[in-house]
Amino acid sequence: MSFLEIWLSGFLLAMGFITLLWIISVLIRNASIIDPFWGLGYVILAYYYQWQTDAYDPVNWLLLLMVTVWGLRLSGYLTLRNMGKGEDYRYQEFRRTYGPERYWWFSFFQVFLLQGVLMAIVSLPLLGAFYDSSSSGYVTVLAIAGLIVWLIGFLFETIGDYQLTRFKKKSNPGDLLDTGLWRYTRHPNYFGDAMVWWGYGLFSIANGQFWPVLGSLVMTILLMRVSGVSLLERTLKESKPAYKEYMQKTPAFFPGLPKK
Repeated sequence: MSFLEIWLSGFLLAMGFITLLWIISVLIRNASIIDPFWGLGYVILAYYYQWQTDAYDPVNWLLLLMVTVWGLRLSGYLTLRNMGKGEDYRYQEFRRTYGPERYWWFSFFQVFLLQGVLMAIVSLPLLGAFYDSSSSGYVTVLAIAGLIVWLIGFLFETIGDYQLTRFKKKSNPGDLLDTGLWRYTRHPNYFGDAMVWWGYGLFSIANGQFWPVLGSLVMTILLMRVSGVSLLERTLKESKPAYKEYMQKTPAFFPGLPKK
């Protein structure tokens, strides 16, 4: 199959799982169950892309391992974080806005279908890394660079999530986390997530596939300008009085030394 055919069939596969999750969410009245699928969905797509491209050399297996470790950790973290807390406030707000009579079907388009489309676009570098790898070959230096960038991102994301989880267990409402990685960037987990996807992008480039890196760029834009930093900081500025001062001395996304 061509690149486009594999990508479209992967999108349909992801939408099959997402539609099933939507049906369950309607029954239990909780759209938050889509969140843990964000990481798991990429694991499913990575295995599907490898199967469709017959990409079974050692570098492909390494990439598959990287996606599996990252995706399962993220899904596990989000599952534990959301467990027992009910529906996320974002979806509750949507439910109030559109009313229970309409939101059951509206949520499919606004939440589930949207995430399926974004997942398909962001997954492009994974398919780029697997597609026709036997003929184009890997540039070893770029593949090693991709692994290093991925490791940096994975550590930032994992350690940042761990530090935030520990902080929430011991803190009071209004307290501010500004130690550890959070001293050098206001969003180490988002920065780490972006670096993970640029690591996958370097694997795609190493395989001679350049344009699929669009997926890494889309993920970075989402994290910085759409559903990540921008959305969260609007809430934090209102709920935490010290957050504005924290914003003045700590970089928003890319790590750096705090200002005095």
